[in-house]
Amino acid sequence: MSDRFDLTGKVALVTGGSRGLGREMVLAFAEAGADVVITSRKLDACEAVAKEVRDLGRRALPVAAHVGRWPDLDALTEAAYAEFGRVDVLVNNAGMSPLAPSSAETSEELFDKVVGVNFKGPFRLCAEIGRRMAEGEGGSIINVSSSGALMPQPRFGPYAGAKAALNALTTVFALEYGPSVRVNTISAGPFLTDIADHWPAESRERTRSAIGRPGRPEEIVTTALYLASPASSYTTGSLIRVDGGLF
Repeated sequence: MSDRFDLTGKVALVTGGSRGLGREMVLAFAEAGADVVITSRKLDACEAVAKEVRDLGRRALPVAAHVGRWPDLDALTEAAYAEFGRVDVLVNNAGMSPLAPSSAETSEELFDKVVGVNFKGPFRLCAEIGRRMAEGEGGSIINVSSSGALMPQPRFGPYAGAKAALNALTTVFALEYGPSVRVNTISAGPFLTDIADHWPAESRERTRSAIGRPGRPEEIVTTALYLASPASSYTTGSLIRVDGGLF
């Protein structure tokens, strides 16, 4: 059974890979045999995770890039292919979800920043890396979305809208680059990553969900491995909720 999740000889690129859910996925992919490209805005943070990957016996490439800037993403893509010659798994994990006082008080700068990181950037990476995957041996793209897209609320309208758009991209690219490239969405609920340090104490302990608590970061790993590996060979264009059964 473990062979179905084997990523030996594969290369994975994870945005927002230096912390939180991204770091968990990076290390899980490395443990499954993949070499990994780790990117976030801070190179030193990427280098720290790259060392962890190398300690597991895998190759790692840390790259600083701002996901909302296409020139950064083009440079990231070129660096990944120059180093490894391929990308087999792309995880669009980087995101930002700042709250605004109200919709009327949401500035254009904030709107553009949220849409840039959560939608504009993933579109570019899906387009560029997905195209190369389709021209080569195929691959898997995982878009990390949010329960906020399915259960939107005031104060984070641009975030909810951008993540809903990201969900739509999954269908777009599954059709455009299939059948050799599979594209799926993980719709993540509340997880106890570093962002949870700013939550009220009650929110760190309980959620309005079937399981009743926030997720532990490592609980994202099995779904990510499933979608990255041959285990999900007949799964594409899908949205998988990993949110504890929020309602």
